[in-house]
Amino acid sequence: MHVNRTTASGTAALAAVVVLAVGCGHGSRPDTGTSAEPSTSGCPAAFARAQSAVRQAEQPHTAWNGPTTGPEAARGRTVIYVAQTMTNPGVAGTANGAREAAKAIGWKFEVIDGGGTPAGIQAALNQAIALKPSGIVLGGFDPKSTAQQVSRANAEGIPLIGWHAVDKPGPSENPKLFTNITTHVAEVARITADWIIAHSGGRAGAVLFTDDSIPFAKHKAESIREELARCGGVRLLSYENIPLPDASSRVPQEVSALTSRLGGRWTYSAAINDLYFADAAPALRAAGRKGSGPPFNIGAGDGDPSAFQRINSGGYQAATVPEPLTQQGWQIVDEFNRAFAGRPASGYVAPVHVATAGNTGGATSWDPVGYREAYRGIWGTA
Repeated sequence: MHVNRTTASGTAALAAVVVLAVGCGHGSRPDTGTSAEPSTSGCPAAFARAQSAVRQAEQPHTAWNGPTTGPEAARGRTVIYVAQTMTNPGVAGTANGAREAAKAIGWKFEVIDGGGTPAGIQAALNQAIALKPSGIVLGGFDPKSTAQQVSRANAEGIPLIGWHAVDKPGPSENPKLFTNITTHVAEVARITADWIIAHSGGRAGAVLFTDDSIPFAKHKAESIREELARCGGVRLLSYENIPLPDASSRVPQEVSALTSRLGGRWTYSAAINDLYFADAAPALRAAGRKGSGPPFNIGAGDGDPSAFQRINSGGYQAATVPEPLTQQGWQIVDEFNRAFAGRPASGYVAPVHVATAGNTGGATSWDPVGYREAYRGIWGTA
């Protein structure tokens, strides 16, 4: 039995703008975002735009484009990172970056793991508030699921910073967050769909993996679906709603069912988190699919080390749209420092990037240059 498929209304809407996929596209190259000529693609105009966008997103970032001014380091502060689950590589990677930055600025830092369940996250946030820290990070979960705890923290004057907590970067009034740190979800969704369109030559049969229990993730998945529908040669074959904490147990079974049901029509996949492809790989291998694809798989978020390893080795993932996780951990600490000084949030949002075997240079993370030096300079700890 398959998990939540595309709804009837969504399928009807897509049917109006898509045609049957005919394979992985003419002339596509797994290590780049380029593919067929516009004249042979399934959607010439969308293909040309997608190809240009992907080419730009694959370029390396050679200079820091974030803040270079701000308050000097506050002294004697404690930050607690409440994690949705530390088995989520994005949550863990950002927490580790924040730990590194807290050490650099001279603060105490602690992680409390919510274990991936609503009750566990609520208990973790209650525990964090009881410890009366200087600030609390909401790491990868919807603040509405902890509305009581968030209100309590607000009432006690504890600044809250979200990481992927709401669907937009920057300050939030409802829920009340000093700021939320993420790339622009719409840009991540757009470049993910663009990569599929460009790489396939505008001719693809795609599967989309998501976790609709997380509003942030659901919004990202819906945006990817909308962007894919802009290309008449791309067909969304299945929409797989699998909660991230259940991925290890459910993804292999679902992928086996998909390979049986869809056969060669399934040529591309996108997922709101790279974790899905770690769990999909054994099932794809058992089905006789090659690690280099098809299906060609792209993760629309996080870009943890295991994703880079799969990409670099041709191991059932072709690309990722990574968050600069360590950099965002440092940004969390800098934003708290601004909050403690009574300053506004920096407003910085990292630009989107696409990582493939052709541009990673063997690296296992997307770690742009210059931010450590910049933040140390701001804090006066260089």
